[in-house]
Amino acid sequence: MHDLTGKVALVVGLGQSSPEGWGIGSAIAVLLARQGAIIIGGNRSIETAEITKQRIQKEGGSCEIHQTDATSSESVKSLVDICISQYGRIDILVNNVGKSAPGDPASITEETWNSQMELNVKSAYLACHHVLPIMEGQGDGRIVSVSSIAGLRYIGKPQVGYSSAKAAMIHLMKTTAVIYAHKNVRLNTVVPGLMYTPYTDLLAERYGATSASEKAAYMRNREKQVPMNKMGDAWDVAHAVLFLVSDEARYITGQEIVVDGGITASTGMV
Repeated sequence: MHDLTGKVALVVGLGQSSPEGWGIGSAIAVLLARQGAIIIGGNRSIETAEITKQRIQKEGGSCEIHQTDATSSESVKSLVDICISQYGRIDILVNNVGKSAPGDPASITEETWNSQMELNVKSAYLACHHVLPIMEGQGDGRIVSVSSIAGLRYIGKPQVGYSSAKAAMIHLMKTTAVIYAHKNVRLNTVVPGLMYTPYTDLLAERYGATSASEKAAYMRNREKQVPMNKMGDAWDVAHAVLFLVSDEARYITGQEIVVDGGITASTGMV
């Protein structure tokens, strides 16, 4: 089940900020490799991507990484060209680039707004822009973008740039899926809720939790916001991505899988 043997998977955003724990991009790349996919990774930081590469190679998988600015058309095209020159095809594309920044419409600066749009939706557009013609020519392809429940509802804190961009990403995938459905190219979105990753610790510090007790309180507060009373983790997201790029999801396109422990199904405020 979910056999990806020999499939060429381009994962944009597979860096791991710490050798401890699991980030979403790293878990996705490792899981696809475990199912037999050849991983080509693009990441802004080669140092953080190297952690993921070593994890895959340690398990006997195939992974190569390249420094990539996901907001630059030239940089993304270079990554795609490398992939095609070496393997001749791209079967899977995963867009996992994103970062949140606080601010409501009155306080967020134009610079921050533009940066949020570039990181969270332009990155997905550029990857699709360069990869879709290849998949169309192959007569097959699977694309999954990682969004956020912030793109579906207000999650209790003002981050209008991030929320707007993640909503745009969902609609980018949905509308493009319809356009390419008859070309046998499927596009879907995975929408995570409150996840525990190494980045969560950085968020705790950003919101003023510096001591161990303050960080623990921050994590408990996040858990209490979830109907299942716990945060998810990177593997919950990775398994949803794996399903959507597998043959078992061959009749699914233009959809979102929400991985949030019930948050968006509830009436409570996150």
